[in-house]
This record gives sequence, C-alpha cells and structure tokens, in this order.
Amino acid sequence: MRISTMTKTWIAALALAAGSSAWAGVQVTFEKPDDYSDVPFSSRDREQVLAGLADHFTWLGKSLPHGQDLRIEITDVDLAGREDPARRGAFDVRVMTGRADWPRLRLRYTLEQHGKIIASGNAYLSDMSYLQHINRYSSNDALRYEKRMIDEWFKNTFGVKPQGRSSPVLTLQPRDVQRR
Repeated sequence: MRISTMTKTWIAALALAAGSSAWAGVQVTFEKPDDYSDVPFSSRDREQVLAGLADHFTWLGKSLPHGQDLRIEITDVDLAGREDPARRGAFDVRVMTGRADWPRLRLRYTLEQHGKIIASGNAYLSDMSYLQHINRYSSNDALRYEKRMIDEWFKNTFGVKPQGRSSPVLTLQPRDVQRR
C-alpha cells in the first residue's frame, strides 16, 4: 500500500499539532528592536542577544503546567553594563561598573490555559544589584545577568522555579567588570 505525499503531510501536521497541545508553549516577539535602549552595535551580536532572550523564555516555558501557553512581547531591552565606544575595535566591549548600568527589560505577557486567559500584564524587570548576587549562569554566558533577572520574574509571576540552565550565549565578547 502506497501513501501519497499529501497524506503524509497531513499526518505529520496532525502529529505536530497534537504534540504541541500537550506541551506548554512560549511565543516571544520583539516590538521595534531597533529602538531598544541598549543592545549591541553589531547586527550579528544584536540578533544573538535577541535570540538568546527568546530561547531563555522558551526554555523557562517548559516548566509551566500542562496546557498553559505564554505569549511574551518584549518592548525594550537594556543589557547589564554599557558599551564603551572608546574601546571598540573589531569587537564591542561592554563595561560594568555596578552603578546605573543594571539590566532592564520591558515586556507584555499573556498566560493562557486551554485557550482562556488566566494572567496578563505589563512587566518592568530590573536588577539594580546585579553584581552582588550569586549567579548560577556561567561567566561565559553573555546574558547571565539578564537570565538571572528573568528567572526571578518568572518564579515570582508564575510560581515556577527554573530547573537547570538554558543554553549560554557565548559568541559575544566578554564583559569587563570595573568596580569603583
């Protein structure tokens, strides 16, 4: 018995739909990323930062209860530290002083369970003492301060404590920490 290509396509689509409804999902979008407060100058690094943030939210979404879906729209990003144009060469250099350079993130979220909205709102995440916390993310992860801040928000908002760690964003240049 031969199965047509169209039948195989429909079977694959139905299997994918059935599998996705059994797993909590996260959809992350970025509103006007070119207008964000502080993302890397390099377009390659900027794309990796946004992809790293989206991947982290998606990873956290795996901890949501069965049947819950989360939509996140990121409206602004301000990374920990500041890029130092005087130190720019082939790579952007991000300097952290622990002063007014803490990570910040603005977003809108909607949490649905079986198609019904159970929570929604606007959130402003920030971590003014980001250099004083113990951080479970590797010092090689360019988004370790942002991920820690997002983990805290996720735990406080949805009552879900992250288990393990998301994939690190390793391609950005390391940050210089200057304590004064």
